[in-house]
Amino acid sequence: MSLVAGVDSSTQSCKVVIRDSETGALVRTARAPHPAGTEVPPDAWWRALQEAIAAAGGLDDVDALSVAGQQHGMVALDRDGKVIRDALLWNDTRSAQAARDLIAEVGADAYAARTGVVPVASFTATKLRWLRDNEPENAGRVAAVALPHDWLTWRLRGFGPTGESPLGPVLEELTTDRSDASGTAYWSPSSGDYDRELLVRALGHDAVLPRVLSPGESAGRTPGGALLGAGAGDNAAAALGLDAGPGDVVVSIGTSGTVFAVTPEPVHDPTGTVAGFADASGHHLPLVATLNAARVLDALAGLLAVDHAGLGALALEAPAGSSGLVLQPYFEGERTPNLPDATATLFGMTLASTSRPNLARAAIEGLLCGLSDGLDAVRAQGVSASRVLLIGGAAQNDAVQRIAAQVFDVPVVIPSPGEYVADGAARQAVWALTGSRPSWPLSIAARPEPDHRPVIRRQYDARRRHASGS
Repeated sequence: MSLVAGVDSSTQSCKVVIRDSETGALVRTARAPHPAGTEVPPDAWWRALQEAIAAAGGLDDVDALSVAGQQHGMVALDRDGKVIRDALLWNDTRSAQAARDLIAEVGADAYAARTGVVPVASFTATKLRWLRDNEPENAGRVAAVALPHDWLTWRLRGFGPTGESPLGPVLEELTTDRSDASGTAYWSPSSGDYDRELLVRALGHDAVLPRVLSPGESAGRTPGGALLGAGAGDNAAAALGLDAGPGDVVVSIGTSGTVFAVTPEPVHDPTGTVAGFADASGHHLPLVATLNAARVLDALAGLLAVDHAGLGALALEAPAGSSGLVLQPYFEGERTPNLPDATATLFGMTLASTSRPNLARAAIEGLLCGLSDGLDAVRAQGVSASRVLLIGGAAQNDAVQRIAAQVFDVPVVIPSPGEYVADGAARQAVWALTGSRPSWPLSIAARPEPDHRPVIRRQYDARRRHASGS
C-alpha cells in the first residue's frame, strides 16, 4: 500500500492526514496547535508541523506529501534565510491604509487587470508596503518573500537559516504554486508571471520570489526521500479535497468565511469584492472572503452562556427573520465589504424581538447572509451555482444547516466532516507521485430540504443599506 500525506497549516493549527494513495482511505491523522494572534513567528508553524508529523506516526512509510497553508501571510527572509520579523497573517488589518495607498497609486481597474485582485489588508503586497512604511530597516533587509506554505515546503526539503538546516539558505530554491501566488497581489493568474513593478512598489526594492510550480509538479524531496508536491493555498486545497466541479460553490465557515468556485476562465473584478485567484488544478478560483465567520457564533454563544449546540437549539425556537432582529456581524472589522474598522451592530431591537431565541437565530442568519452576499457576488462574475457545498465545523450544526437552506436560493449539501484542506494536499501529493489527479469518493452527511425564505435576506439587506447610508 502506497501512502501519501497532506498537511493543512492553518491559522489555528497544523493538521496532517495520511491516506492510501489509491483509495483515499484515511490511515492516520494528527494535529498540533498554532499560537493565537495575527502576528506569528514562522518557527511556531515549523515546530507544530514536526509535532503533528510525529503524532501521525512519522513519514518513514510515506511516499509523497504536500503542504497547504493559510494564504497571504508575509514571511520576510534576509540573505541568510532568517525570518526578519514575525509573519503578518491574512487577518492582520494594520495594512489597511497601505492597501488604500497602493490602489491610489496604481488604480483598482489596473490592479484587477494585472493581478486579478484589488488590494485589501489581507494580501501580501499590502503587508510589504506596511513594512516599508513602518519598519524601513526591516524592509531594507528583505532578500526574499515567501508565504506560509512556501516556507514550510522549503524547510521540509532541508533548506533554512544558516546553521539551522542541512542545505542552508538557498533562497532560489523557494517554490510555490499558482493558487498561493495569486493571493499576493503581485502575480498574474492570466499571464502566470510575477509583476515585479508591483512588488517593488510595495516593498521598495526587488527580492527573490518563489518559483511557481504547475499542478502536479514536484517541489523536490525531503532529506528522507519523500516526494514533495507543489502545495497550495488553503481554499484551493479545499476545492481539490472536495473535488469541486462546475456548478459547485463552496461555502466554508471557519476562522474566516469563504465562498469560492472552480472556473475555467479568470475573473477580474475592479470592485475588489471577488478575488480572481488561481486554483490548484490549472483553472481559476473566484473567491469572496469575510473576516467574520465561526467566531460570530462563538461570541453569541458566550453571551447567551450556551455551547454551539445550545445556540442552535435556541435559534430553531425563533421564526425565520428573528422577528425583525438583524445582526450585522462585523466583530473584527470586515474584508468583504472592505470595512477594516467596522464593528458589529444589532438592529431591530424591540421588547418583542429582544429574546434569547431571536438573538441566537440573528447570529446564524447574519453570518449566513454575509456569505450569501458572497454567493451573489461570485455569480455576478458569471459563475453558475447549482448547489452549495457547506463545509467547516459550524456546518455540522443542525440549525446552521436548516437556516442555510432558508438563506441560500440553491440546494445546500453538507459533506461529511473532514480535513478538506489537508485532503486536497494529499490528493496533490498523489498527483506529483503518479502524474495523475486522483478521484476519491466524497461522503455526504446531510442534504437539508430547500426552504428558501426571502425575508431573511430582504431585511438583512435593508439594514445594511441603512447602515452604509445608501
